[in-house]
This record gives sequence, C-alpha cells and structure tokens, in this order.
Amino acid sequence: MTSLLDACRGLIGAAHVLTGADTDAFLTDQRRRFTGAALAVLRPAESAQVAALVRLCAQHRTAIVPQGGNTGLVLGSVPDAGGRAVLMSLGRLNRIRAVDTVNNTMTVEAGCILQAVQQRAAEHGRLFPLSLASEGSCTIGGNLSTNAGGTGVLRYGNTRDLCLGLEVVTAQGDLLSSLRGLRKDNTGYDLRGLFIGAEGTLGIITAAVLKLFPQPKARMTALAGLRTPQQALALLNLAQERCGSALTAFELMSHACLDLVQRHFGAAPPFAAAHAQYVLLELSDSESEAHAEALLQQVLDDALRAGLIEDAAVASSLAQSAALWSLRERISDAQAREGSNIKHDVSLPISRIGDFIDATDALLQQRFPGCRMVTFGHLGDGNLHYNVAPPAGVDEGAFLASQPAVNLAVHDSVDRHGGSISAEHGVGVLKREELQRYKSPVELQMMHNIKQALDPLNLMNPGKVI
Repeated sequence: MTSLLDACRGLIGAAHVLTGADTDAFLTDQRRRFTGAALAVLRPAESAQVAALVRLCAQHRTAIVPQGGNTGLVLGSVPDAGGRAVLMSLGRLNRIRAVDTVNNTMTVEAGCILQAVQQRAAEHGRLFPLSLASEGSCTIGGNLSTNAGGTGVLRYGNTRDLCLGLEVVTAQGDLLSSLRGLRKDNTGYDLRGLFIGAEGTLGIITAAVLKLFPQPKARMTALAGLRTPQQALALLNLAQERCGSALTAFELMSHACLDLVQRHFGAAPPFAAAHAQYVLLELSDSESEAHAEALLQQVLDDALRAGLIEDAAVASSLAQSAALWSLRERISDAQAREGSNIKHDVSLPISRIGDFIDATDALLQQRFPGCRMVTFGHLGDGNLHYNVAPPAGVDEGAFLASQPAVNLAVHDSVDRHGGSISAEHGVGVLKREELQRYKSPVELQMMHNIKQALDPLNLMNPGKVI
C-alpha cells in the first residue's frame, strides 16, 4: 500500500499521514478494552481533502474508519486488528464557519469539540443544548454519527433533532451538501437523516448546521429523594403538567450510584438520611429566576404532599447547582474507580421503566446472586444506563466471564418491555451481533439494502452496525 500512502502524503502532507508508533493514540478505544491496527492515520484539514482521500481509498479498495474524539463506548471508532484499513481522524476539521442569530443556527465542521460549540453559542447569547459527560473531548461529527443524547433530550431532543443540514463525503468521494439551515424542506427523501446515527458506515460527515436557542433567563436545579422508580415516574408526570417545556432535565439515580460517588469522591446528597432512589431535575425559565424558583418549589411541595418524594433540596446558587449535577456526572468515573462492571445503554417506553427495573433486578439476583445494579439515566426520555457490578468479594474476572449471559438476560428483558438495546451509544461492534436477535428481518434487510446502495464496496467503517 506504499503507493496509496504516498498519494495521501501528496494530498495532505507527510506530517498528517501517521504510521507506526505515531498511530497508537488513535487505535485504542475510550475504555481501553481493545486496540486495533491501521495502515495509517490520515488527518485531513478540510472537506475537499476528505473527499480526495476517499476517492484514493476507493481506487485502492482500502477501507476507512472515521474518528472524531474517540469517546465512543461500542468500538465504533477504532479499526479491527487486521491492519488493512486507514483511520481518518477529523480533528483538524474544527472551524466554526458561521453563526446566524436571526436564523438561530451555527454551521460547524465535524471536528469541532462540543464544548467549543456550546461556548461559541453562549458568546452570541444563544444556547446549543446538547450536553454530555464527554463534551470536553467529543466532537460534533461523532455526536451526529451516533445520534448522541445526553441530559437535555427531554426538552431539546437528540442530536438528530438539533441538526438542520449536513455536509457529507460519500463512499465514492463525492461531496453532498445541504447546509442551508432550513426547518422545512419537503423535496424528497431525507438524506440527512440517513447519515445521522449511521456511525460512519454510509459516508463521512464533514460539517453540519446546528439549531441554536435563546439562552434561558434562569436555571433552577433540585434533588429529590424517593423510594421507587414508579414514584419517580409519577413525579415526572407532575413536573411536566406544572412546568411544560421548562422542564429540561430529569435524571434518575439509584442509591447504589450515589453511594459510589460518595465513596470515591466524598460527595454526598444533601440529606440527613439515604433514599432508595434520587431524581435530579432542572428547569430552564424564559421569564425570571423568581418565576423558576416558585414553579419548582410548587412542584416539590405538591410531590411531598402527595407522598411521591421523601425529601428535596433546591440549589440556591450556581455552586450548589454544580454540586448537585456533579453527583450525576461523577457516576461513571466512580464506577471505573470501583472496578469493572457490565454496562447497558437501553431505552424503554417511559411508562414501563419501573416495571423493567423491578423485573430485571429480580431476574439477575436469581441468576447471579449478590450482583449489584448501578442504575441511572435520563428518565424523561426513557434512556436508562443499567449497569451490573460483581457481588462484593467476587473476583471481577470471573464475573465478567458471565457478561454474555448477563447481556442476554438484560436485553431480552428490554425487548419484552418494548425497548431498544441501544439508546444513545450506538451499535458499533459490541452490539452488532445482538442486533440480529432484536431487529426484525424486514428492518435488517432494509438496512443491508441501504448499505449496499450507498457503499457497495463496503469501505465505510466495515464491520460496524451491520
């Protein structure tokens, strides 16, 4: 493949065609479970270079693995161990091309870090509401390729809902652009929607038009302690009735989650007694801080009188709000410090989340006595992170050997309750085979047909999703 790499060097410069040890930082996944191999890491700086590189790879029948911030959790952004593909890092495509405060849009390149997009929106008095734990390192291209969710989905939707147009390099090296920022364009098939959530298997996203929103006048955060997920659902219903679209976040966390955060970070809920479940909720108000505070306090008072919650604390400062959010945001890091666990990113009809937790907890305790469930997630949109840790004192390696059986039990339960085995992390490699069990033959055939039509040589991130 010397001729291919020489041609790539001629296109983007030798300094941006990495080989050997220089590729190491790109080849291991975020959780450090797998390290792949690549012919080279290519680092183009503009969309035209991406298109030219794709054409070269197509001529040489060489597969391409696109990569943004490499923060994915399903091995979707690293190559396999074969070493026959090139990895295309989009980190140098990091320009914010335009901000339109009248149209409430921002046009950005795929390598822009999410946090930088949030900050630029704020500089213009606007809000880009996508918010993730990895926002300091994940990129917009990766967010779009996995249709990322995060804490604001309840009010603002997934990344797909926040995108009005895309620029994409096709598998043939053509540049498809729909960066018009239109909210209505009923002129045929939704090509934009095909590439969002496709994990780079149909083409490479190089730029996007994103929706912006007015900055809220006030944000109010509260933490409530309660007994059951069913009570959390009743609180969600009450909060939505009282607050409408002002309710922007509603996060469920089990006691096990906050126990881990306290053990490893010293942070604890501001309550005298522990609770079986916790809900972190936030209002974003367009009127005033006083209005938001009164609205939130009324919801909590009504919930206390109805017996839905046992205690509640409202943040009275930005520092207190940050402290409450840190309880939620540190759960994953606390899990990592505690040791290995078996992770599940699932979605369910909101009304069935309580039943799913009860049934699946009981099932796992029966099959794997003493296992510990670390359950948290975005209750308002039905996305649950249902993680299973080994029983106390049990060897981690021995427990992790049962991961296929644990996954089967959890995902079968998800399916019985009408849910999906991937809510916001994607399919990648880790869930590719399981997809065959839970997708219908018609869905799978249509997915294969789309892949064959758009990428007949199977050069776009092969081995991922399908």
